[in-house]
Amino acid sequence: MAGKSHITIKGIKEGLVFLLDDGCEFEVLLDELNTKLDKHVQQFTGPIIHVFVKLGERHLDENDQERIRAVLRKQGNLLVQSIESNPPASEAKPLSGPSIHTIAAIVRSGQTLEYEGHLLLLGDVNPGGVIRCTGDVYILGALRGMVHAGSAGDEKAIIAASSMTPTQLRIADVISRPPDEWTSAEPWMEYAFLKDGTMSIDKMTSLSRHRKEVMQFKGV
Repeated sequence: MAGKSHITIKGIKEGLVFLLDDGCEFEVLLDELNTKLDKHVQQFTGPIIHVFVKLGERHLDENDQERIRAVLRKQGNLLVQSIESNPPASEAKPLSGPSIHTIAAIVRSGQTLEYEGHLLLLGDVNPGGVIRCTGDVYILGALRGMVHAGSAGDEKAIIAASSMTPTQLRIADVISRPPDEWTSAEPWMEYAFLKDGTMSIDKMTSLSRHRKEVMQFKGV
């Protein structure tokens, strides 16, 4: 049955981007994904290929995201790094500041994530993993690698993590390798920020006092 293709695959330096049409039924999308992978099976063999899935305006729950991962996992060398949706237009319009990217992934050793704007990562950053953003970085997981926030020179950017044990933090041009006393066994989220040009750390609950407009802008 001929018709419009609902899946576009693009090669990038980091691997492959799967652009999935957000206007068709989800089951149709899954069927076409299965068919496309089976048809081009020889193109998806060999070394590990990192895959980044873009859903457009479609928003899926974790079960449906797992169905996409399961289809891609059938090709043993395809490794899903992220499954992303665009923010709804009704929510995006009132925001006049940088966009917030939300991804669920583990940043492993040797991997680098780079974004314009702010980033909310649902996952860990392992030693040797790197995140670089022009805005803030929020990590709902363990930060054990390197993060550079405010990479375009924004000294007001912050770096927050559920577990803060990084190898290196950088905000704008200020670099810090956190001392041992930064490693805390307490179960609270912490954030790093610049104070008088020096890297400082505090509990996340103090962010509203440090920079109220951040809390209002993020809707935290």
